[in-house]
Amino acid sequence: MNVAVVGTGYVGLVSGACFAEMGVHVTCVDIDEKKIEALKNGIVPIYEPGLDEMVRRNANAGRLNFSTSLKDVIDDVSLVFSAVGTPPDEDGSADLTYVLNVAREFGKNIKKYTVLVTKSTVPVGTAAKVKKVIEEELEKRGENVPFDVASNPEFLKEGAAIKDFMSPDRVVVGVASERAKALMMRLYRPFMLNNFRVIFTDIPSAEMIKYAANSMLATRISFMNDIANLCEIVGADVEMVRQGIGADTRIGRKFLYPGCGYGGSCFPKDVKALIKTAEKNGYTMRVLQAVEEVNENQKHVVFNKLQKHLQGGLQGKTIALWGLAFKPETDDMREATSLVTIDLLLKAGCNVRVFDPVAMDECRRRLGDTVAYAKDMYDAVLDADAMLMLTEWKQFRLPSWGVMKKTMRNALVIDGRNIYDAEELAEYGFEYHCIGK
Repeated sequence: MNVAVVGTGYVGLVSGACFAEMGVHVTCVDIDEKKIEALKNGIVPIYEPGLDEMVRRNANAGRLNFSTSLKDVIDDVSLVFSAVGTPPDEDGSADLTYVLNVAREFGKNIKKYTVLVTKSTVPVGTAAKVKKVIEEELEKRGENVPFDVASNPEFLKEGAAIKDFMSPDRVVVGVASERAKALMMRLYRPFMLNNFRVIFTDIPSAEMIKYAANSMLATRISFMNDIANLCEIVGADVEMVRQGIGADTRIGRKFLYPGCGYGGSCFPKDVKALIKTAEKNGYTMRVLQAVEEVNENQKHVVFNKLQKHLQGGLQGKTIALWGLAFKPETDDMREATSLVTIDLLLKAGCNVRVFDPVAMDECRRRLGDTVAYAKDMYDAVLDADAMLMLTEWKQFRLPSWGVMKKTMRNALVIDGRNIYDAEELAEYGFEYHCIGK
């Protein structure tokens, strides 16, 4: 089976590599010539555990190819996956420019029945716009080539994307014809052999499922952060509360960990987009508006704690940050709490020293020389007045507190992810503050 995947960003490249791993012949298409040339040479532009090896293995086997032209490959494929970006527009809605550009290119070049499958996260109703664009292009050509559109939203967690793709808890496919369904069934049959659930729906429902899923997870995070903030005020321990409510099988334990706010490429963008979709249809998503507001406020919590507990003010103080990526096992800093925290620290006159196992280059790209880049986690805290924990990388979990006590100017730790033990830090003479206790 031959497919094309347009877009070699996070979703497109992971999808293409994983389809190839299952025996599909895949061509990944991107207009970025430098990116395609790098991929042809085995250089993967994003950090995702195991992805570079999978890309090289399947490229060497001839199952994974790269091109800058959809036109050059479209005659040989039965499915074209659109995995281009849908960045938030100025008003928070999803920008469909790239999605519609793919549809336009598809309509200009198909010569036989082909299905255009939207893999990108798009608002409900996008498939209808895509179909209209394709029809317009076919009309310009004066041809009546049969085609279908479909929706196949991704549910990939950065840092575990390959496992999520190869062993999914569900695959959602929105189709409008039996012919398109048969093709998608054929594509996903290898996954179904292992009893993975493939859920076929109408297209609008598939588009909504992605937004609803991410919004629910974001809601759980913001709810728990709201509870954590109240716990601090009333003297409760949020960890005990979390265990107590998580033991209820109707609630469960996942996504109930308090912290300093969610970030990344999905939750913030998708919550905003769903709010905007509702607004355009005359409805107000009051719960999600609160979710977004709580999260934006939560990104200030670590800075506010620092301001409260660091004696003598912040001007001229050296502050160490452990963690820049929005979560572990990725170099993604989109909507990361670190960016908000660094901005607040710099405006307060602090000297900021940062360390992250994989996101240092991304930070340099975004912030340049406005912060100091440490060579390791201990270098970051040298002569620091405080250490702020923002991303719970495994290597940060058991630091040598004795060494840090000797090298830090002031033994203050503010833990934005609640990974440390207060009693242990007290034994070493640290002042320790976390979320919700």
